[in-house]
Amino acid sequence: MIIDDDTRNIFALSAVLKVKCFNCFTATSAPEGIELLRNNRQINIVLMDMMMPDMDGYEAIKAIKSDAAIVPVPIIAVTAQAMKGDEEKVLAGGADAYIAKPVDVDKLLKVLSEF
Repeated sequence: MIIDDDTRNIFALSAVLKVKCFNCFTATSAPEGIELLRNNRQINIVLMDMMMPDMDGYEAIKAIKSDAAIVPVPIIAVTAQAMKGDEEKVLAGGADAYIAKPVDVDKLLKVLSEF
């Protein structure tokens, strides 16, 4: 599943992943993504934008990991936060992996293959 408030990012990531035979669920907000996770056991990985209005990726990761109604899934932070220390901050915030935007497709596919 892709959770990102920018539909252009969702479109680009979905297009790449569909070509590689991934089925994609999408949400344009963290609350929408959390609801999808609660109601859909087919989702087995989340690509999470970290900078969203209302509920950012840090809050969303915490909510997902603490919700007993959600089957545990790996969460990959996909973020424009690419300064020194940002990867460590994202991983300390509960993400299982980190990908900087703009997304390097080969790196994304490698990270996905690890889960």
